[in-house]
Amino acid sequence: MTSPRPAPLTMSTTDWLLLIGLSILWGGSFYFAKVAVLEIPPLTLAFGRVTIAAMCLVILARAAVGPFAHGRTTWWDFTVIAALNNALPFALIFWGQIHISIGLASILNATSPLFTVVVAHWATQDDKLTPGRAIGLIAGFIGVVVLIGPDLLADFSSYVLAEIALLVAALSYACGAIYARRLKAMPPVTIACGQLTMASILLAPFVLVVDGPWTLSAVSGAPIWAMVALAVFCTALAYLMYFRVLSRAGATNALLVTFLIPVSAILLGIVLLEETIEPRQLAGMAAIAIGLATIDGRPARYLARIVGRTNS
Repeated sequence: MTSPRPAPLTMSTTDWLLLIGLSILWGGSFYFAKVAVLEIPPLTLAFGRVTIAAMCLVILARAAVGPFAHGRTTWWDFTVIAALNNALPFALIFWGQIHISIGLASILNATSPLFTVVVAHWATQDDKLTPGRAIGLIAGFIGVVVLIGPDLLADFSSYVLAEIALLVAALSYACGAIYARRLKAMPPVTIACGQLTMASILLAPFVLVVDGPWTLSAVSGAPIWAMVALAVFCTALAYLMYFRVLSRAGATNALLVTFLIPVSAILLGIVLLEETIEPRQLAGMAAIAIGLATIDGRPARYLARIVGRTNS
């Protein structure tokens, strides 16, 4: 007798609010990274980001949940997640942003859900690909391209290695999100702290060998503060929110945040920098909203109930 297939994972209102907040934090990370890499090498920046964030979360974790688990299997899981979620993608993204614009970087980053839905379909029982989800993902990605501006795609062949680096980072995020679900019973602060601690350890030897921090010239204030902002807000706080959504809603839903990141960046520009919004940006946001609604499924279920009551 075969066991019933688990119910598909869905998003609650709280999960959507967390996802929106996360998109604001990670949307700002592209700006902070662009400022920081002007003077801080990519590996050193990645190491600084995860190390500062880990120190913040160690204090919080000790206060909230007590000492860490000491099992060898648990720390191995932290190490794998650290490599997939932090060490590899951060280094690749920061190196890529030396050569390509923030807008193009965010478009390539938005391929994460596309990778995730394929990997999750084969690797999980409750995060399967459905026709509605596939349509929603395609609509969301088209919305990102329209939102950022098709003119950016003219630069797509200018720095091929940088663009490949961003795509590999997106694939790495997808694999990391799926692997991290095996720890969903743990408190988010414990997972985030363990992951970032191991990411610091993984990156340290590469920083020493490749960058040689003692040979770097003095770094000015703006890049340093950008790195601190990346660590505290865009990493420590953001991963607490991310693992909360991941544990409840699954990898594919959690990485929908990459569709919202460009929306957050543009809205922040309007609110903080008095920038104006263009018609194509409204069209892109509408396409993303349609894609997210299709993936979520609740609007379709609501309409179906209304139609059913009308016909009865």
